[in-house]
Amino acid sequence: MALIGRFNSLQVVKHTNFGLYLDGGPDGEILLPNRYIPKDTPSEVEDWLNVFIYLDSDDKLIATNEKPKVQVGEFASLKVKEVNSIGIFLDWGLSKDLLLPYSEEKRTLQAGDYCVVHVYLDKHTRRITATARLDRYLDNAPANYKVGQAVDLLVAESTDMGFKAIINNQHWGLIHKNEVFKFLRAGKQEKGFIKEIRPDGKLSLSLQPVGKEAATGLHEQILNKLRESGGTLAVSDKSPPETIAGLFGVSKGNFKKAIGALYKQGELVIHPDRIELP
Repeated sequence: MALIGRFNSLQVVKHTNFGLYLDGGPDGEILLPNRYIPKDTPSEVEDWLNVFIYLDSDDKLIATNEKPKVQVGEFASLKVKEVNSIGIFLDWGLSKDLLLPYSEEKRTLQAGDYCVVHVYLDKHTRRITATARLDRYLDNAPANYKVGQAVDLLVAESTDMGFKAIINNQHWGLIHKNEVFKFLRAGKQEKGFIKEIRPDGKLSLSLQPVGKEAATGLHEQILNKLRESGGTLAVSDKSPPETIAGLFGVSKGNFKKAIGALYKQGELVIHPDRIELP
């Protein structure tokens, strides 16, 4: 059975003047129109093609080699293309826009806005649908993380405490304000780290490595950059946070701790406008 809203590896069963037919199993043969036949991949009968399956305007299964920005079961930040009496239509990279029904809207949206959504398959219509009501699709599986573990983040919204982010397409987490050292907004994808697993199961996140190993790694990173630059770097504990984040990908606070420790160890010298090897 072909998975609607996902990429499928399907076998070519016949050629026609208007495209290829692929074996969709119990769903029957699925058309791959001529305009979507890949030019750089064998597509003769019995060849296998990796295609995305969705419903066309007549609610028939159709295949494409276009790559959507999100598949069923995933989260993404998408741009509102049109708002009309039917609902909100999102640009997800295919010629047929993605519907966000008004009932699944969390805030009023207008054309040009961006919205973080989850994409699901409507059980009644089998249509690929978006929802901005994310809670029902998160925290349903046990959160089996370790402190310091690297994770993929999708920033979903800002709160008084910081930024809520989706972890690995599965769980909610929070980047507290004191962990934010660079520009963030809803829809940004970031690499992050598990900072704390609270007794209530909630997850605190960091945008930089945590723990002793992270500190050691930052020390080595600073010393390596100093060696590569001939022993001097035009950055110090007085430098703007943005400059430090651009060079080392860490907050100013962690950078100051690192160069302070290296200074005490005699590994570098700190000046108001630079750091140097001794």
